Amino acid sequence: MDAMRHFSTRDAARILEATEDQVRTYARLGEIVPLRGAGGRLEFGFEHLLLLKTTKGLLEAGVPARRLRRIWSSLRRQLATDLPLTSISIFADGERAVAWDGSAQWQPDSGQFLLNFDAGEIAERAGGQSMTASAIHRRELDESSSMGAPGLEAPSAALAESPVLSAEQWFHLGCELESSSPLEARQAYRQALELDPDLGDAHLNLGRLEHEAGELGKAEMHYREAVRRAPEESTCHFNLGVVLEDRERHDEAILAYERAIALDPDSADAHYNLGLLLETLNRRSDAIRHLMTARHLYSRSEQSQ
Repeated sequence: MDAMRHFSTRDAARILEATEDQVRTYARLGEIVPLRGAGGRLEFGFEHLLLLKTTKGLLEAGVPARRLRRIWSSLRRQLATDLPLTSISIFADGERAVAWDGSAQWQPDSGQFLLNFDAGEIAERAGGQSMTASAIHRRELDESSSMGAPGLEAPSAALAESPVLSAEQWFHLGCELESSSPLEARQAYRQALELDPDLGDAHLNLGRLEHEAGELGKAEMHYREAVRRAPEESTCHFNLGVVLEDRERHDEAILAYERAIALDPDSADAHYNLGLLLETLNRRSDAIRHLMTARHLYSRSEQSQ
């Protein structure tokens, strides 16, 4: 494949064996800003394709979407300026991700260096396959098999036997459980909302977990509840825009992103998502404007760290 060639979103979807919407999702999670081609058309370079393919592989290996953006952002900060992301191998087992540059291993979302055997353990649990751009192997996970019948989420013994808690305490328990047990975190947030339906942060966090679990209808409902209770909070509108985009309700998603930007003009993610969405609707001048703003904001954020 010609390393100097540029590829349209349709080309990228064909190469990655994905839909165009999936390619845009991979780009969003990887914070990949497309190039500007002839006529203002947005295009991907060869290195972009490698990063898109790696992002796809990590998702298929079970790495939660909410962690992927943090992983890529951290890697960009941690790597030397002359060392491309495509030089890094990433091992994943659905619980953790470990980066390897040929001499050292570390957790890319925290920067914490690991012992060699720790990275080896992750690689072994991932079937011995690193999520590199040149070797992505799909690893099917079935986390629901131990949870009983589909759609039934039996509370764990820890939650079932917990003492009486307030809504705020259930909420904080949900926050603590998110990284280790998303299913139990969702249950904790539901408990909080049963006690206090006006707890906007619980709606927002539960919406995000439902979104990551593929429950788009439930996610939208909780995001809308979060917006209703905190209409001046940019994040609520941004998250609503993401789920509306995933549900292919593009006009509503645009309005949500625009509202998020109006409340927080420095939201690079909102500019970036809106730019990619506008590009799919052939509103290229608006798309370029938002993508260039996102690039500037990402760059400014990196320089300040």
